[in-house]
Amino acid sequence: MDLRPLRESPAFRRLWAGSSLSAIGSQMTSFAVVVQVYTLTHSSLAVGAIGLAIAVPLVGFGLVGGAVADAVDRRTLVLLSSASQAGVSVAFAVQAFAGLRQLWLLYCLIVAQSLLSAVSGPARRTFLPRLLRADRVPAAAALTMFTFHLSVTVGPALAGVIVTAWGVRACYLIDVVTFAAALYGVARLPAMSPEDGPVRPGVRAIGAALRFIRGDRVIAGALLSDLSATLLGMPMALFPAINAAHFGGGAHTLGLLTAAPAVGGIVGTVLSGPVGTVSRQGRAILVAGAVWGASLAGFGLARSLWLALVLLAVAGAVDVLSVVFRTTVVQVTTPDRYRGRVAAAELIVGMGFPQLGNFRAGVVGALTSPTISAVSGGLTAILGVVLIGLTMPAFARYQSPPGVDGPPGGRPGAGCGCSDHGQNPGCG
Repeated sequence: MDLRPLRESPAFRRLWAGSSLSAIGSQMTSFAVVVQVYTLTHSSLAVGAIGLAIAVPLVGFGLVGGAVADAVDRRTLVLLSSASQAGVSVAFAVQAFAGLRQLWLLYCLIVAQSLLSAVSGPARRTFLPRLLRADRVPAAAALTMFTFHLSVTVGPALAGVIVTAWGVRACYLIDVVTFAAALYGVARLPAMSPEDGPVRPGVRAIGAALRFIRGDRVIAGALLSDLSATLLGMPMALFPAINAAHFGGGAHTLGLLTAAPAVGGIVGTVLSGPVGTVSRQGRAILVAGAVWGASLAGFGLARSLWLALVLLAVAGAVDVLSVVFRTTVVQVTTPDRYRGRVAAAELIVGMGFPQLGNFRAGVVGALTSPTISAVSGGLTAILGVVLIGLTMPAFARYQSPPGVDGPPGGRPGAGCGCSDHGQNPGCG
């Protein structure tokens, strides 16, 4: 893994460390919520509704959050929204300690958490090009994905031990404490006001951003490629049924299936050092999308557990590489005045549509079979990237600009203009 962003930028290093610790706490809360909901209802549908409670606010209000991010100081916005998210975690802990056992309250807190993510997420995604040079963004994106997959692996495993020993209340308390690390990392950042001046938030600002995305074939292609892969191919909702049909239905095999994509993601990030040398990033996204689809289709057909695990791990690894390239393309090619709103669109595609993709997989699996759902999802994901490559040749031909030793993003005059933008946390 390329660790130069951590060595060169103290501000990014603090942000990454704080976010990594807080991400583990957030995954522990997610685990605890699932445990509480299932304990109250013993219903898989009620657990599945958690995904809708997360996705709907993100999809419905993400662009609004992006417009706000382009109108105010983004560091301040992330501080306020993160502090509010910590307050929601406190509310989770309070209801658990009080023994309220109210399903509607849990869903309300999940929706509140998702709404705050729709505000903080786009603003947080604008930080990388302001803290690092353009040629360091791929490595920083890989480090961010490493944090995500590590938290998805470590958080639930640790939460399972803690819930067994002390109950869900302890998970919520740990999440509250870890928010302190995230808040510290953001508080030490330099000011992050939009470089070209604030944009008045509203329908007009959102419309301008959508027109910009539609007119930029490179950014549109990057977002559509990810949307195609997740909406058409996401298989997580099928794991219990496929486990029961093909691998005996044991809890240990279900745990292995669930963990395999995250393990592949960790391996992909650990070995991600060479991604910074890939210049044809549009083609790389398309190839990664095709491999993702093929791996998932193969998983649906696999009758051997080890083969299924290998294919899911491959899917997790190429998903990481696709996200790294997509993040790099979006961050480097988007003008700063649009970064909040474009980051919001990326957040919706990257976090909202996978939840909808899981819902689609479950519906198709119920109407046909889990195997047909997995195989057809993988094949349609391949078809999707092929169509994007054929209809958007500018995206397929896109080459990253060469690294520039100067302001971030390779744009002369951007940011503060100092020569050590990646190293001086006080500039910007």
